[in-house]
Amino acid sequence: MTPTEPHTDSREAQPGSREPSTDSRADRFVRELAELKIPDPAAARAGLWLRLGGTLMAVGLVLALSSYFLSHNTQNPLDQRDALALGLGGIAATVVGAALFLRYSLTGFLRFWMARQSHDLAVLADRLLERDLNHDLTGTDAAPR
Repeated sequence: MTPTEPHTDSREAQPGSREPSTDSRADRFVRELAELKIPDPAAARAGLWLRLGGTLMAVGLVLALSSYFLSHNTQNPLDQRDALALGLGGIAATVVGAALFLRYSLTGFLRFWMARQSHDLAVLADRLLERDLNHDLTGTDAAPR
């Protein structure tokens, strides 16, 4: 069984019976998420960009630190300028890598957070609709607050 497959329980209601289903809330959420066809955030392309961003961050930091030591261990101005240019390139690579890493790590989280919010709003709307349908409009009860 994969994590996206709904868990089947022998206590579930049969399709022709009138008793309510005993699916847990998580099982229903997984089933409805599969119906929405939201792509898995662990897809190959997103994972590739995430790893590339992390690698670029690490390589950029190593490059910047090594160029710092290179520029301070020589008296030749030409070597120092080359090391400074290399250090700036390392800093740029670190910034680009951090942006890629944040973008692809937050995308997966926010995608499922938005799906969860959508699911919760649909459940709330169903509850409110059911309450309104069951509410006696001719009664003498006080107005809802």
